Amino acid sequence: MMARPPRWQATLDASVEEACLAVRLYNDASESRSFEGFVIHMHLAWLYLLHAGFIRDGIDFRYWDTRYKHRLLKVEGEPKRWELERSAKERWPDRKDPVRANLSLFIRLRNRLEHRHAHADAALMLNLSGHAHALLINYEEELTSQFGDDYSLALRLRIPLFVGTFSPQGEQALRRFRKTLPTDLHGFVTEYESGLDEKTINDPRYEFRLRAAVELAPKDPEAIAVQFTKYDDMTESEREAVEEMGRRGQVIIRNKKQPVSGLGRLMPGAAAKEVEEGIPYVFKQHHFTEAWKRLKIRPATGSPQPHQTNTDFCEYDEPTNSYRYTRAYVKHLIKRCSTFQGFMEATGKEPEPKPACQTESS
Repeated sequence: MMARPPRWQATLDASVEEACLAVRLYNDASESRSFEGFVIHMHLAWLYLLHAGFIRDGIDFRYWDTRYKHRLLKVEGEPKRWELERSAKERWPDRKDPVRANLSLFIRLRNRLEHRHAHADAALMLNLSGHAHALLINYEEELTSQFGDDYSLALRLRIPLFVGTFSPQGEQALRRFRKTLPTDLHGFVTEYESGLDEKTINDPRYEFRLRAAVELAPKDPEAIAVQFTKYDDMTESEREAVEEMGRRGQVIIRNKKQPVSGLGRLMPGAAAKEVEEGIPYVFKQHHFTEAWKRLKIRPATGSPQPHQTNTDFCEYDEPTNSYRYTRAYVKHLIKRCSTFQGFMEATGKEPEPKPACQTESS
């Protein structure tokens, strides 16, 4: 009679399945949102992996109702369990831990990716490829260190085939493509990394950077086609050789990011001007003011809680006691105010056609 599997087995199996699916999506160039799929399924893989460890170790990861001592919080009849952010905090209490910092980046990114930025998927993948590889490698390390080598993803995933070298034109094309990342997503990554110290940012567990070299040594029948050597395991002379390679040429480029205040944000006058350029009606700053009031985008001037804004559309700047607006809000206003009825609903005022434009008034 076969022994009953441990309580954590089903959760761990689900975790491994999610990780394998995430990698398949990442490597599938035909998927239009492959990077978003990778982020979502790696999120689930990590969640199930940490929960499996909690089950094994007898850690209660359910939420309890603080008002009643012995009552669990429930969602649709099931106990509410720790989300990934809370689980990561339990596993790595130090917020500066590079594994936790990498995981937190993708948790926040997942919340921003859902239902948005489909056109930016490929550019985002290129900009965050090192972070994505670190996310997967960290998962493999946690998986095997906690549950044994028999669970390694190496037994389930194939080495991907890829173009080993690019022409100078291809390299330049990739560099140009990196710059197509939408401003708000670029600002999101910049702002997140501005809160990390240099030691964490440069740790390969936060962002994995790989330099590839064609092996010219005689073939070893015991070796696999692609092998990985950690920098810490190299001799001093080997490290010097690798660093010299880095000075002569780059394969993967990582740009140092500096925090920029108000990156991609607009002041009211500039925002109103862009809206007017995109619609057939006159749209001035007083229209813009009426719109944020009626649509409840931000609190009224002088509010004791000025920071309570619609964060997708507006941000409060404490040092200047002013508000800055996102391009997403400008696009929202352009879409709404392009019709007579939409303009009326957004501003409460009857639209005035531009002199050169003839529009229907109904």
